[in-house]
Amino acid sequence: MESWDEATAGLTAPLSVVDLDAFDANAADLVRRAGGTPIRVASKSLRVRSLIQAALDKPGFAGVMAYAVREALWLARPSAGAGAGTAGAGAARAQTGDAGIEDVFVAYPTVDTAAVREITADPVVASRITLTIDSMEHLDLLASAAGEHPLRVALDVDSSLRFGRGRLTAHLGVRRSYLRDPGEVASLARAARDRGLTVVGLMFYDAQIAGLPDSSPAVRWVKRRSAEELLVRRAAVVAAAREVTELEFVNGGGTGSLHVTGADPVVTELAAGSGLLGPTLFDGYRSFTPSHAAAYAIPVVRRPGPGFVTGFSGGYIASGPPGRSRVPSVLHPRGLKLLRAEGAGEVQTPVHGDAANAVALGDRIWLRHAKSGELFERFDTVHLVRGAELVESVPTYRGEGQNFG
Repeated sequence: MESWDEATAGLTAPLSVVDLDAFDANAADLVRRAGGTPIRVASKSLRVRSLIQAALDKPGFAGVMAYAVREALWLARPSAGAGAGTAGAGAARAQTGDAGIEDVFVAYPTVDTAAVREITADPVVASRITLTIDSMEHLDLLASAAGEHPLRVALDVDSSLRFGRGRLTAHLGVRRSYLRDPGEVASLARAARDRGLTVVGLMFYDAQIAGLPDSSPAVRWVKRRSAEELLVRRAAVVAAAREVTELEFVNGGGTGSLHVTGADPVVTELAAGSGLLGPTLFDGYRSFTPSHAAAYAIPVVRRPGPGFVTGFSGGYIASGPPGRSRVPSVLHPRGLKLLRAEGAGEVQTPVHGDAANAVALGDRIWLRHAKSGELFERFDTVHLVRGAELVESVPTYRGEGQNFG
């Protein structure tokens, strides 16, 4: 953290940094765990176009997994990168910048029919963007809005683990898609084809594997059992879909499951983003340990008593189920902790510990966010550092005036 202080000396906190050495090391480890399967960059976990491009420039990464249809339009249009920075001198501009990103998969359904019309009105954009559906309702909505050029879609298949039957069924995983069985997938693919949509892919997000730390023997058993079940069901679903349409990709996994999902021969690509920055939610995994590539600093503005100091702002709480796992953690000075009674606050964040007595007003408290890209919704600029050197200061999505929800 001393090197980050040196690299950003003279800059006003609150501020955020990404350590490019740690980012590069994390990228290399993701590629290693993917075992040769290409990784699609999950934009929601970065929200900085320079960092998205930095990942795309590395061997082993290909394409973007976007989270919003308007975001996909912004990224894919040829004019998207005019004036944007890059994450280091000499970064390639083949997939972004003035050329736009050539392969953007929106992994969440949309009901923005105006955006759909914009996509299908432009042959270049229509060839670059793939939207997600998982029901006839989605199909009806998209088909009614589609324009001159064919709309590319992928089917999102429920990858949760289920036990029991009927009302006694236990659902372990996130609530995403309605689709689950081979027959359901084939039926929707056939209906989409008949309505003029081009079905090019399948998505299987195994949240109960990728998103759960290895916190107990029970969790580890669930992850193993889920991987075994998915290996069989995913193969059957893919085979059924291929009888209806020619698939370009079968997407699966996330940062926490690359080494598991990438071993499935029917999976053609993986997805990851959080692993590039290493937020606190990934501290509890046994199979990998990402470096702390992203952090933010808040200035100490007062001392309410011995063993306490208070920083300005800092209350950047992550989405998800309420609890301690969603609050930031103090990285430096070591030994300082948040107060349970106050946590990280809207305009002030008090911390306590013996180390507080050696902290002066104006010094910085460095914290790590619980989730990756959400941090950068709080900053217009992120400072890219290597060691004690400030390499570049680049805009976040927010800094480029973009807000996709």
